[in-house]
Amino acid sequence: MRWNKLEGEACSVARTVSVIGDRWTLLILRDCFLRVRRFEEFQARLGVTRPILASRLRKLVKDFVLAKVPYQERPLRYEYRLTQKGLDLYPIVMAIVHWGDVHMAGKKGRPLLHQHVSCGKTFDPVMICSQCGEPLSPRQVHVHRGPGAASPRHMPADAAAGDRKQRRPVRSSRAHP
Repeated sequence: MRWNKLEGEACSVARTVSVIGDRWTLLILRDCFLRVRRFEEFQARLGVTRPILASRLRKLVKDFVLAKVPYQERPLRYEYRLTQKGLDLYPIVMAIVHWGDVHMAGKKGRPLLHQHVSCGKTFDPVMICSQCGEPLSPRQVHVHRGPGAASPRHMPADAAAGDRKQRRPVRSSRAHP
């Protein structure tokens, strides 16, 4: 399936991937959350070519993730600021950071530490239930068809098949814990 077709899918993951699903876009968003705003700063930090960077920034502006705001009149220059839609991507970026810290950090450890301004403590991002505050894992969540579901294709495999039993993953002797 082509990337531009994903935005029409009745799947929130597919639609989101159509906006942020390439490496340069994710790295641009990372830098936006690190307060990078200007084209030259993005290019210097990322080492991306000007045409690719311009293309990704245009798409993020078109998708209302970033706003292009003038910061200088002569010559006219712009910076890119996260919109509310862009700020709402923070949990996704932090989830990727956490995964990278756990699974990809070198022997020296995490490249960046995140400190909560209110309490002053270094933290790990966690996903919690918005209703009860408990931490979530895939085994603690059941997925049901929502009002925007168009087909069973994006439902869990057991729900799509009509099987109400919860499936357990098959463990291989070769599988890593």
